[in-house]
Amino acid sequence: MEMEMEIERVMENVPSCLSSFIDTGSQESHRYYLARRTTLEMLRDRGYDVSASVNEIGLSLQGFRSVFGQQPNLEQLRITVPLLSDPTKKIMVYFCGNGKVNKPAVTRILQQITNSADLHRLILIVENQITHVAKQHLKLCRVKVEDFQITDLLVNMTKHVLMPKHEILSSVEKDKLLKKYSVTENQIPRMLETDAIARYYGLEKGQVVKVTTDSDVTGLLVTYRCVM
Repeated sequence: MEMEMEIERVMENVPSCLSSFIDTGSQESHRYYLARRTTLEMLRDRGYDVSASVNEIGLSLQGFRSVFGQQPNLEQLRITVPLLSDPTKKIMVYFCGNGKVNKPAVTRILQQITNSADLHRLILIVENQITHVAKQHLKLCRVKVEDFQITDLLVNMTKHVLMPKHEILSSVEKDKLLKKYSVTENQIPRMLETDAIARYYGLEKGQVVKVTTDSDVTGLLVTYRCVM
């Protein structure tokens, strides 16, 4: 009898416990919440000044929805921040939504940045594939354009426990490395420009990355990769 009463007591509490884990909000707001948080972390790791938005990185899902709503306005999600080392250079992050990213859509986006003289990079976060014609049109843009699928930004891969530490060498540090080992950049193991890490940090050809791995198998291991 006592056992039955205990089971009934536990079962009465189960629904209320499980309900705390159920997200009753829109999937759209949840997706934008995760993607925008990862994007801000990515910009911070690239050396951009996200101090004005730093509180958003630690914002809860509920807090995000209280600010942007269940159906976020894409213009409000847009991010424009300056480079810490050179405030005259800014990057813009443009959320394209779930519409088709074709040439007319790209044209509208480029028209919005024509007066941004201090813009040097543009990131498009898309939910559909960009058409071939649209990609060719983007090459006419005066600034470097990157594109990410929103699904690639739902999780920050650099925070994964198995991900080695990556540090981007400055041009001075790169020259010292080449002189130290008497090698050319072509003799350094390669990292493709399309590699996920290279894309996360916005790396360009010729940049060198220091990769530090610390595990029970390898111990502390330092290697270098040159973006190609």
